[in-house]
Amino acid sequence: MPRLKLPNPIPDQLRPRPPRPGEGNGKQSVKDIAVESGKEAGVSVVDWVDERTSLSGPTRWLLFRKVPKGTNWFYTLGSATLFAFLSQAVTGVFLAMYYDPNASKAYESVRYINNEAFLGEFVHAMHKWGSSVMLVLIFLHMGRTFFFGAYKYPRELNWVIGVVLLVLTMIMALTGYLLPFDQRSFWATVVADNINGTGPIVGPYLADFLRAGPEFGATTLSRFYAIHMLLVPGAIAALIGAHLYLVAKLGTTAPPWIKAEEPEVLRKVEA
Repeated sequence: MPRLKLPNPIPDQLRPRPPRPGEGNGKQSVKDIAVESGKEAGVSVVDWVDERTSLSGPTRWLLFRKVPKGTNWFYTLGSATLFAFLSQAVTGVFLAMYYDPNASKAYESVRYINNEAFLGEFVHAMHKWGSSVMLVLIFLHMGRTFFFGAYKYPRELNWVIGVVLLVLTMIMALTGYLLPFDQRSFWATVVADNINGTGPIVGPYLADFLRAGPEFGATTLSRFYAIHMLLVPGAIAALIGAHLYLVAKLGTTAPPWIKAEEPEVLRKVEA
């Protein structure tokens, strides 16, 4: 009667391997082999995360794409504007830790940030001058897009999103200007709000909405702070995501002085 052969309980990949030259007696436990296999499974934290999220595919699609001939430093204005927005967001978070949006305490909180908080004057200056830098960069970026003809088909939607981002950036500048709540910021905001009130149809309603009432008061500062810190940054972040998606999907346009080369096949046909 033939003898039954039982299956080996130890898989082949976990069985001790024969000794290699210069490795002593070659004895290696199952535990050592399992540890080595685990090291080979994930060699880095990036591989570990990618194995569980599969983010490498979307990342390659977003970062690795063809760039048209003639691309130059003008094309970095969009990235520079994005960096300026991130800088404003980070410094704004630190300033919000000390700022008090109360009509009787706002100015004192700004004074505390500049004179007593650790690196407060530096962070406040970055936020203050960074707002001007962001405005300049976004206008330059929109000008580059217009003069390079990057608003044409099929990028019309991306141009509309860019225009909305420009308007939201100007709203951020207007609402943030009042937050120090000193004499200059107060009366400058009063003038800006009155100008908004002269607009057709929606002008008076917009002015009342910004003032949070018929006159400037304590609630006006809270309204401006909420718009500046919550409403507009959230909208900007969402639109930037859509903007970057369309840029990655549609690509960038070549400069207007670069002419498309005629394929060799068409040249032969014409000849």
